Amino acid sequence: MHSLIGRVFRPAMVVVLAVGGLNGQQLATAAAGPSVRVISVRRVFHNGEHNAFTDLCRFQGQLYLTFRSCPDGHGVHPTASIIVLTSQDGDQWEQVHRFHVPLRDTRDPHFLIFRHKLFVITGTWYCGQSSPKRYDMNEHLGYACWSEDGRGWHGPQMLEGTYGHYVWRAATYGGKAYLCGRRKRQFAHTGSRAERDPLVQSAMLESEDGLVWRKVALFQETYGDETAFLFEEDGSVLAVARSGGGRNAQVCRSRPPYNQWQRKDLDRYIGGPLLARWNEHYLVGGRKTIGPARTSLYWLINDELHEFAELPSGGDNSYPGFVQLSPGRALVSYYSSHQRDEKDRTMTAIYLAELELEDR
Repeated sequence: MHSLIGRVFRPAMVVVLAVGGLNGQQLATAAAGPSVRVISVRRVFHNGEHNAFTDLCRFQGQLYLTFRSCPDGHGVHPTASIIVLTSQDGDQWEQVHRFHVPLRDTRDPHFLIFRHKLFVITGTWYCGQSSPKRYDMNEHLGYACWSEDGRGWHGPQMLEGTYGHYVWRAATYGGKAYLCGRRKRQFAHTGSRAERDPLVQSAMLESEDGLVWRKVALFQETYGDETAFLFEEDGSVLAVARSGGGRNAQVCRSRPPYNQWQRKDLDRYIGGPLLARWNEHYLVGGRKTIGPARTSLYWLINDELHEFAELPSGGDNSYPGFVQLSPGRALVSYYSSHQRDEKDRTMTAIYLAELELEDR
């Protein structure tokens, strides 16, 4: 794997969005949450590879951005790797780590800040030496790298208890970390995605060290998929869950010990869902498929979505991350393939949107 550690990446472009503009759309929210202005969108990374599946966090005063990069495209390939960038201000980014797992496709990296460490957790498909035409969720396995200071990194290390589970997004509460891990019921053997999807369960996994995980509960018994958790002060958990088979996303709720769950269907599909708190408001992001695929942002109010921004995006896109910079400003990372490179080829690149609350 080639290394770019220490290289500084400056924004390749900046787009200032206007209401109804061709590069994006800001949507009126009225009483459906605060008004938000998208100040700018910049492309922060493109290396000629397929770059996708982002997450964003702040650790020890620095911003961190992670994503998957693969020279062979979106699909499952053993050439995939995970890149971690850091920035002081969100403007200039420096690569501090890049890793891969031999014989496996690394994808969907997410940050976990836990036990005074910064973890990058990734799910991996087993590939062997080449890009397989068929691959099995039963051979999926989670891995993590971690750092105490954001500069020196350990791993990648296999996550105990995750074999056969597609791990996705973590959160913390009460000295423990929680992770979404979806799996096939009884690790069934299936011959197609249509056969597999109804059998996929979503499990809440728990860890005391970020490396060894165990099942706490199943919160989706069928059509389980990518899920983002957010814990309240009393330990209750709110989740936004993509549903398999292209079904509408769900809002899921539970209280300790998380053995009973309430689920409510939302009005749309959400690919790569983000769930975050911005001040006292719940922010949701992800890919919508009402019309052309776009990365959109919403307020979640009374278990209903209120769209407030559609970011410049198209084709293969979504998987946003979020960091609040101040009470009135925030950053959202995502990937998209709506632009073309200097040779007029579709590029799949990493973007960063700066948001501002207008009515503070």
